[in-house]
Amino acid sequence: MRAFFLALLLVLAGFVAPAQPAAAAVSDAAGREIVLRGFNVSGSTKLYENGLLPFRSTADAATAASQMRELTGANAIRFLISWEGVQPARDRIDTAYLDRAADQIRQFTDRGIRVLLDWHQDLYSAHLFDPDSWYTGDGAPKWVIDAGTYPDESCGICFLWGQNMMNNGAVRSAVYDFWRNRYGVQDAYLTQARAALTHLRSRVDLGMMLGVDPFNEPFDGGLDGASGTTWETTYLMPFYQRFRAVMDTAGWTALPLYAEPLVFWNTGFFEQGGLSTAGTLGSRYVFNSHYYDGSRMTLDPSAAGDGTYSAAMNRIRDRATALGTGAFVSEFGNAVSGTSSSARTPWMVRSMYQGLDSRLSGASFWNNAARSGPVLSATQWHWDVYSGRHRELMNGNPDKVQTAGDAWNEEDHSVIANGTLRLDRRVLDRLYPSAVAGRTVAFAYEDLARDGYAGAGRQQAWLTVPSRLPAIAGLVAGRQYGVLVWRRPATAPGAPTELHLPGSFPSARTAVVSDLGVVAGIPATGPISVTTEVGASTARRLLLDAGGSAPGAPHVALVVNAADVASVPAATLTAARTELLAWAAGL
Repeated sequence: MRAFFLALLLVLAGFVAPAQPAAAAVSDAAGREIVLRGFNVSGSTKLYENGLLPFRSTADAATAASQMRELTGANAIRFLISWEGVQPARDRIDTAYLDRAADQIRQFTDRGIRVLLDWHQDLYSAHLFDPDSWYTGDGAPKWVIDAGTYPDESCGICFLWGQNMMNNGAVRSAVYDFWRNRYGVQDAYLTQARAALTHLRSRVDLGMMLGVDPFNEPFDGGLDGASGTTWETTYLMPFYQRFRAVMDTAGWTALPLYAEPLVFWNTGFFEQGGLSTAGTLGSRYVFNSHYYDGSRMTLDPSAAGDGTYSAAMNRIRDRATALGTGAFVSEFGNAVSGTSSSARTPWMVRSMYQGLDSRLSGASFWNNAARSGPVLSATQWHWDVYSGRHRELMNGNPDKVQTAGDAWNEEDHSVIANGTLRLDRRVLDRLYPSAVAGRTVAFAYEDLARDGYAGAGRQQAWLTVPSRLPAIAGLVAGRQYGVLVWRRPATAPGAPTELHLPGSFPSARTAVVSDLGVVAGIPATGPISVTTEVGASTARRLLLDAGGSAPGAPHVALVVNAADVASVPAATLTAARTELLAWAAGL
């Protein structure tokens, strides 16, 4: 799942930003830039007790979709399926498995949540591991492993499960064979993918599907003395091109392939890969990266803060730009218990979201906002409605029943358990521009999330307003707020700009200061208005309608949670608007 297996040896590196932004990964029929935020559902796909699907029933999927939409405003998920689930035998495609997956997917798409379909694997296969092993894997079915001849698995002295990718001879040999198509195993993989996508095409709403992630966290199994970039060019990109052809044959032509690079491309000193020699990918592909802070997961005891992950997220933006395509971060996050870093998770996750929102730290945003965009789309790892309520026999061993956390390799990453968010809701339910009627110039959000769990701990503002903007600084002091600047394109989009409005922002006590007007309490109609999210009963979205503006016209909105007062004085809002418009005009 996570690319932190070399973290004991690695530290993070920075990157210099280029001038041109990456394209938006998704746009809608109205011509708006779409920003996707949500979660992976879920690590339970790795468990046999769940039938290798995220949910045990369609009803559970419906409950999860509703909770996610209402509690976080999520508009996207990465939906995990398993090769073993699709093709349990070489000569059999399990269409009942695919029908159950389709039923679960529809619970999300019916609620306005888009879906990225992910063929998930970790350490290639559970069938490589002994019943008494410290570790397990997921992905390839037993018949694939039986076709080869592999050594007895052993990771040696491994502190993290992912070190099996580098140390476990059985894991490395098996995945080595996959990339070289020994025993026809890659052909079989593509055959089952074609059958699955063909079967699913008429059973899901393709208009709500984002595309396909064909292989989670690809790793080499052996470079044969070559570099990581050479391996990507020789083995990974040809596989993606073959899978792209499968998508086309199966009727998924209009949707992109979400291409992940060599798993440890952005992890440390000897970073190789990142599809840096792949040329231009174009719109039929999306650059799809993961990010975990391997340093803080292991050796670095420091807390995350303002701007901690700007460089890491900017590397993803910049690589997508170089590839001529959009960027997507399909996994990020940190454990909520059981590790040396889990006590620091709230602000690690907060800082990761900050890096997704903007290229800039909060301290530098207001003075350099023209360098802020684009906003990155992402799905956090992960959403497991069964967290802490599992009963998984690890590697089929009745003496190793896993019940805690995610029930997979002793992990605990789920942000929800028993219907309750485990992290501060202010970290997860965020203001974000879900649809922008034009090009995003700048966006930033001050969530004021505390550094502990369940709302405990220290509160500190990161998005600080400079003293040269006293009216804005006074309005937002001690309050959650966000600011969006966008520019109308030559052809006017057919719908307004939308921002998800967090549950902590009451409509009646949210102030919006904009070139479109000023409101203290958002009305249900007008150029600045509020309505419910599609498929939700309580989650809301802010609508900003700049219809009639000239091509290229800039627009700006400052959205402030003023729930601490009965009303904000009109003079305060007027003064803030004067400053805001002058500031935006200078971008």
